[in-house]
Amino acid sequence: MIDPTSPSTTRRGTTDAAGVPASAVVPAAGRRPVAAAFRALVALAALTGIVLDTIDSDDLGRLFSYFTIQSNILVAVSFAWAAHRAWTGRPALSPRITGAALLYISITGLVFHFVLSNDSSGFAMTSERTPLESIANQLLHTVTPLAAALDWLLLTVPGGFLLRHAWQWLVYPLLYLPFALIRGAFLDPGTEGRYPYPFLDVDLHGWDGIAANAVTFGLAFYALALTLVLLDRVRPHLRGPRNRISPTGSGPLK
Repeated sequence: MIDPTSPSTTRRGTTDAAGVPASAVVPAAGRRPVAAAFRALVALAALTGIVLDTIDSDDLGRLFSYFTIQSNILVAVSFAWAAHRAWTGRPALSPRITGAALLYISITGLVFHFVLSNDSSGFAMTSERTPLESIANQLLHTVTPLAAALDWLLLTVPGGFLLRHAWQWLVYPLLYLPFALIRGAFLDPGTEGRYPYPFLDVDLHGWDGIAANAVTFGLAFYALALTLVLLDRVRPHLRGPRNRISPTGSGPLK
């Protein structure tokens, strides 16, 4: 018979044999090796793309001003962190963090494929690329967004995203706007890459045009954030006890 006073059955408000409050005892999450391996590969893909672009770039300031690079840095850090936690059996990262990474890298992929690579969008950025740039381009704009989406769909439990997360996640994209405009203001007119994206180019669109673009893209990003939250609530619950963990991080599903 189990001792009702043992640490494993201690209730809230009581202490275990060592005098530690039961509320301070965090249940082990259990190791999730497949999740750890997949997330490590995602982090490696993002890091590889960044390194290749860095090697091929003659202007690192310009390179690291791109939302693409910044969002992939976040993916590399958050997925490496998540991989470590999955491998060591620690609770998963907060959905606020993982959702932010998913939204930002989704913005990167969608804007690239539907706006920057689309000649009919009016904001196309098409140019000749070196072999390194082409590989980096695919890693940063296609591989990492798709991999992040697969991780969300297959290796996390639905219901972790909250409605308030949608507007909280927009803080970074909103701060990116003044960052890009202020940086451009300090560079001489005609400087290559003065503004990182055509829809932020004050010389081309004027301040009224930039304001209109900012509102349009901002509303689109908020709609995307709300879509992720809603999809997270209705998507199928695919069980996998060794590799999926509840949104609260309390442990793997049984």
